[in-house]
Amino acid sequence: MLLAGIQKNRFQSNRNDIYTQLLNSFIIIIFSQCLHGKNHLKSNLKNIKEHIQEAISSSLAGLDVKIGLENPRNPEHGDLSTNIAFLLAKRLKSSPRKIAEEICRAFKVDSDYLERVETAGAGFINFTFSRAYLLRLAAEILTAGENYGRCDIGKGKRVNLEFVSANPTGPLNIVSARAAALGDSLKRILNACGYRAESEFYVNDAGMQIEKLGESVIARYAELNSIEGIEFPEDGYKGEYIYRIAKKYTPTQTVNWNKLTEQDRNHAGLFAVRDNIKFQDYILRRFSVIFDRWYFESLVRVYKKHIEVSYALMNKGLTFEKDGATYFKSTIWGDDEDRVLWTSDGRPTYFLPDIAYHQDKYDRDFEWLIDIWGPDHHGYIPRMKAALQALEHPPETFTVIIAQQVNLIRGGEKVTMSKRAGEMVTMDDLLEEVGVDAARFFFLQRKASAHLDFDLDLAVKETEENPVFYVQYAHARICSIERFAEGEGVSGEPDWDLLKEKEAFDLMRKLAQYPMVVESCGRNLETPRITMYLGELAYSFHRFYQKHRVVTGDKELSAARLGLCRAVKIVLFNGLDLLGVSAPERM
Repeated sequence: MLLAGIQKNRFQSNRNDIYTQLLNSFIIIIFSQCLHGKNHLKSNLKNIKEHIQEAISSSLAGLDVKIGLENPRNPEHGDLSTNIAFLLAKRLKSSPRKIAEEICRAFKVDSDYLERVETAGAGFINFTFSRAYLLRLAAEILTAGENYGRCDIGKGKRVNLEFVSANPTGPLNIVSARAAALGDSLKRILNACGYRAESEFYVNDAGMQIEKLGESVIARYAELNSIEGIEFPEDGYKGEYIYRIAKKYTPTQTVNWNKLTEQDRNHAGLFAVRDNIKFQDYILRRFSVIFDRWYFESLVRVYKKHIEVSYALMNKGLTFEKDGATYFKSTIWGDDEDRVLWTSDGRPTYFLPDIAYHQDKYDRDFEWLIDIWGPDHHGYIPRMKAALQALEHPPETFTVIIAQQVNLIRGGEKVTMSKRAGEMVTMDDLLEEVGVDAARFFFLQRKASAHLDFDLDLAVKETEENPVFYVQYAHARICSIERFAEGEGVSGEPDWDLLKEKEAFDLMRKLAQYPMVVESCGRNLETPRITMYLGELAYSFHRFYQKHRVVTGDKELSAARLGLCRAVKIVLFNGLDLLGVSAPERM
């Protein structure tokens, strides 16, 4: 057994349907999709990472240790590497190098998967894929098609992904666009990893902001129709879009222009909400983001879900009264202060319906809640986590991702975000300038936690400098090769043994990494590894293509090279699809 001379005893331990929602008395009609996830088929060929992990585990004689595998920075160091010897060094009271050598001696090398296993440096273990495995992999990709790269780490766990959730008081901004790209891509990735993920947009269509929106619309309506005596509210919504809404607005027949009522303001506000939601949904769909559900705050209030939550916290002894207001004892769970649930005049704060909304997600049998919030919501995380723990939900079932600020850059200079007073550069503006594919790809290149400088000039370039163009061009080039090969009569099953070129095997090694990239992104809720991987795969393909003609006078060799190109095309398509980016056949 492994490490016989190094304290051996230590190893003896242990279908998308469109439906219509009627928003009670407000009669807001929206369209949503009911999720039925894709078939989570795994490749018939065992994931090379799983094979290595199983082989190491079997040689560890029962030692419980997490076996991590990474791609070495230097390709000469093999295809995968592990630092497990460093993790075992303290426990075994031996040097990592010695432990690594013992592991290599005990490791049973299966030539169907690996060519060699060797120790490197101070204790790293490097693994090099076998030629047989790589050739088999290329054939497997053609068989697996869209299922190549999928895994089942999620085991069918139901996930609720809430993102964007912008106030329905105006157009979507650039940060909302970043959150939309991230949320939709994470939904695709999680579903590819065996979860059952559904997307949701929470609409804050209740409260004082709706009245203020209504006042703003009425004031602009009065201005457009020369009705005197209506002043624009000091803290109203000043965007140009308010004029657009006001032009379509029809006041109630009972309106008294000399004395506007709360009903008048709410009527105008809800009209504006309907208009804004319709436009938000249109822009999001244009951005290839289709939510499975739009959930309205007003539903929480109508069904008194916030009152139920309030009683639940009260019955647990987790509330107290102060100056006529009702507080939640959120400091018990680490919040920096206790939070108001009910104001002294009997109104619920924004926080209370939001708790009830998250409780409703659990009531709908979601097992993991993932929220993507804007950069100004850091302080909101501890209080929501406290509330959900108070309601007896394990902390690991609630995750918040903060989508940081975006700076638009043109000509090397930061673009002023305000076009005119009260009017921000919108998501619609961005799509008009750079298009859907570039916007999504650029947003997904960096971690959500990092500020993003979005280079508008680079995003519209049709050169290899533009990362999304470079990747899409690789896919389009392969489609062009396929059309040419068909015209030349190249067909039949590839004889993979005819592939001898170093660049061909470099390409296959890169293809082998894809399932590991997808799994890593699913575990870590991130997207940059996919964008980086696709760029590397495109580079490997372009390099292969430049050195080796695909369609030659040798029909059998042509069929083999064409088969490899088709495998690359499948992986490029699958990866771009996870990002919500198109894979064009012509460019």
